[in-house]
Amino acid sequence: MYCKVNFKIMKRKYLITLSLFTLVFLASFTNLIDKKHKPVVVLELFTSQGCSSCPSADVLLETVGKEFTGDNVFTLSYHVDYWNYIGWTDPFSQKEYTQKQRSYAQKFRDNQIYTPAVIVNGQEHFVGSNRAKMYAKIKEYKQKSSQYDISLSAIENASKTIKFNYKIDGNLSDTKARVVLAIKERTTKVKRGENARRTLKNHNIVVNERYLTNVATKGTTTIDIPKIVSKDDTLSVFLILENKQKDILSAQKLEF
Repeated sequence: MYCKVNFKIMKRKYLITLSLFTLVFLASFTNLIDKKHKPVVVLELFTSQGCSSCPSADVLLETVGKEFTGDNVFTLSYHVDYWNYIGWTDPFSQKEYTQKQRSYAQKFRDNQIYTPAVIVNGQEHFVGSNRAKMYAKIKEYKQKSSQYDISLSAIENASKTIKFNYKIDGNLSDTKARVVLAIKERTTKVKRGENARRTLKNHNIVVNERYLTNVATKGTTTIDIPKIVSKDDTLSVFLILENKQKDILSAQKLEF
């Protein structure tokens, strides 16, 4: 007695199995391909009210911020403290922001820091008052799609804290996220120092910043409102995603 083999049936089963395997493989491979999202440009200006070269950069940052509103170009103004010794203490200056600029300088292997300096997407720097360079870099980075997308929604704005929800689309391996709180605009009459008797207007002034302990695809987080914020100030919260090399991967803003 022997068994007859039906090669047609075996071939059909083989083709079905192969097709299923191919579909599974293609589905898995598709999931590995990073999605493409809209480009994001983050401009971080390191400035000081005690620096005579900074007001022109502050004005340029304002111009750019207004021109590219709603176009995923985000501007932030970090006030450093190393100009305070010359007669005027910048009310927004923090030693942490000076250290932040030093950290960038170490990344770029620079031996010194300066104002006004702009860092674009955490990847390169240039003089913050250089209008031609500013627009050229915005154009350049706006052509680079992002592998991440961030959405924010507010759930609470109390007197001392802001609480909000976030969602991040993308592979979060080896990433970190920071929450940034900024005053949209403030005018200051400078009485001493290099800008004595000038009235300066600053925009998106960073007044608090902190890193999330854990970065998840979605969650709820808070940031404290410091005393320098007045009841008349318009505030913005930014969530910025970056890698371990401080390259900025994506960002989003929420106004209050």
